[in-house]
Amino acid sequence: MKTRQFSILTLLMVSALFLQNIAAQDYTQWHLPEGAKARIGKGFISDNIAFSPDSNLLAVPTSIGIWIYDAYTREAVRLITGPTDTVECIAFSPDGSLLASSSDGDTVHLWDIHASTHKTVFTGRISSVRSIAFSPDGRTLAGGSRSTRDQAAYLWDVNTGNLRATLSAHTSGVDSIAFSPDGKTIATLSDAIVYLWDTSNNDLKNTFTRDINNDHIDNVNVITFSPNGETLATANWDDTVSLWDVATAELSATLTGHTNSVYSVAFSPDGKTLASGSSDGTVCLWNAASGTYKTTLIGHGLEVRSVAFSPDGKLIASSSLDGTVCLWDAVNHDRTATFTGHITEFTSIAFSPDGQTLAHAGGWDKKVYLWDVETVHQKRVLIGHTYEVTSVAFSPDGRTVASGGGVDDPKIRLWDPNSGELKMILVGHQWGGINDIAFSHDSRLIASAGRDEKVCLWKTETGYHQATFVKHITGVSSIAFSPNGQILASAGGQADATVRLWDIFNREEIATLRGRSNCIAFSPDGQTLASGWINISLRDISSGELKSELSGHTDRLRSIAFSPDGRILASGSSDTTVRLWDVETATHITTLTGHTKRITRIAFSPDGKTLATASDDATVLLWDIPLIIENGIKSLQIVENVNPNGRVDPAHALAVQIPQETALLPNYPNPFNPETWIPYQLSVPADVTLTIYAADGKVVRTLGLGHQPVGTYQERSRAAYWDGNNELGETVASGVYFYTLTAGDFIATRKMLIMK
Repeated sequence: MKTRQFSILTLLMVSALFLQNIAAQDYTQWHLPEGAKARIGKGFISDNIAFSPDSNLLAVPTSIGIWIYDAYTREAVRLITGPTDTVECIAFSPDGSLLASSSDGDTVHLWDIHASTHKTVFTGRISSVRSIAFSPDGRTLAGGSRSTRDQAAYLWDVNTGNLRATLSAHTSGVDSIAFSPDGKTIATLSDAIVYLWDTSNNDLKNTFTRDINNDHIDNVNVITFSPNGETLATANWDDTVSLWDVATAELSATLTGHTNSVYSVAFSPDGKTLASGSSDGTVCLWNAASGTYKTTLIGHGLEVRSVAFSPDGKLIASSSLDGTVCLWDAVNHDRTATFTGHITEFTSIAFSPDGQTLAHAGGWDKKVYLWDVETVHQKRVLIGHTYEVTSVAFSPDGRTVASGGGVDDPKIRLWDPNSGELKMILVGHQWGGINDIAFSHDSRLIASAGRDEKVCLWKTETGYHQATFVKHITGVSSIAFSPNGQILASAGGQADATVRLWDIFNREEIATLRGRSNCIAFSPDGQTLASGWINISLRDISSGELKSELSGHTDRLRSIAFSPDGRILASGSSDTTVRLWDVETATHITTLTGHTKRITRIAFSPDGKTLATASDDATVLLWDIPLIIENGIKSLQIVENVNPNGRVDPAHALAVQIPQETALLPNYPNPFNPETWIPYQLSVPADVTLTIYAADGKVVRTLGLGHQPVGTYQERSRAAYWDGNNELGETVASGVYFYTLTAGDFIATRKMLIMK
């Protein structure tokens, strides 16, 4: 009997609808690292967003790359990644063909915006570049270094990438940089002083100093020129905006109305309106000529870090620490769209017991999110915390989600995951916030680890505070119940350097294990306790003796977790990697890379097939564990996975090597340009053919892969490869395509996208 996962006819019937929604549906799979099957979150937004010169595109720099949105269809159209990690700032070239970016402040790159390809790395001794700008003629790129070591602004030749000049009269790091519209002047901001430079000879022309009637200019965030070049606006920490006469260097107006620091300013293309974004979460609009207040745009939940007008003057864009980008009608001031997904933090994650839902704590946005694991769509948002959300846990019976608050809200909230209703609030910690939460195996008890050096214990049903354990001398970083619910383990911080075991029923400490530990986990059989600082210690829970130690991470561990069958241990570190270990042999299986910031929490799904990893890059990656383990364990089976007689255990090797079913897997990258790899796995030997179809059902290319043995064909050296050409060797157009794998009686079809 043939297995058919998708029908070509059905896919063709819905292809038109799919074309309209491709970006919204598929961005969770764009530019995934090898072994990952989905991404939750788009990364946190850096300081500045920018419209393309034709107003059609909006670029948003983030911790994982640059997201490009269509400003009028409101869809994400591409994600630019490459030799960058966190993108700090961006700038479009005047003709719109190029996009410049600084990465983690230490490198500056140039991209072809249409092909999404990397072109140039700018040369020179660069440090902490956090502001960049193109000259009006597009020939020069200027970058300001915030480093107190350099205290300079750099000028590069855009065509060659070579450093042309360094502006170095600053007394501190350069916070902001801007070209005048005529290109004759560069303004730099350093230590609350505005410097004006002559671009013809790079000489300093003037400064706006603290002596010029500017009491409030101290702690200035950003500067920008008006379109006619006659006025310079500065955004100030003291809740104000300053307007300066460029010719006289005199303060012409002070705009007041925000209730907190102003982070960004932007002039409309006609110069009549000035927009300012503040940490009070608002965008204020001002009459630029008179300095009078016009209106306030309200829609963000946290501070607004960037504002920008579209060059055609029709739209205003604003970005916030709440993870949203809002588009506003510049004429009637209505909000026309909100781009979501750029959540600021993923501090903690937890699977529901059925594996269908993933909960995550949203950090500073004060929310808890519930995601559908299969569709990678948001199911529900739990709102009620008054400060950051630091930790989250699912009860084993699936009836409760617990979330812990931060420094100014050290309480635990219990939620109904189905209705989103707040069930109760648990109070017991006194200050500092909650580091970790755990449920007992029967869901009757909740334990919490606090920064106030306490471990608290509650009854889940009533919220009754049963006990407080107080022997740690620093904040408690991690807690875990033994599988039988009789023991609670708690790990202290660096100075405490202990893991303490508590008898739940007698409310007393039964053992103290010495050694620094930042995270702990019990094996599913309850016989082993894993604890980690940089290395991981595996201890016999009965005797406390060290069984083995796992080393390989280069920075502090943040989270460890056993697979449900106890055979694999996963560890996540501040070194941005996740390592998988064979518990029985205490050997390294493979390392998962793809996050750009430290790992904050990891969790296995209940069936063990998925590993979720949360990171400070504000994303969660979902990893396909069966495929990863098979690829990573091959060398282990040959060299290290031996029985007591020193021989390879063939039963164990076969259990890992042979896929349980034949399957067609998602192509990567997707979207792609110009080539892609199509992985698959075979549970039985078969003659394999891959057929590429256009959206109208016409065959574009047929790849005869021949007779293939049992195995997984995932790596680029083994997966099917398509170069994006048809049977005649012609490059195909952008759009949706389908690929069908035929392997014996097995037939399966998936979709993919070419984006040029």
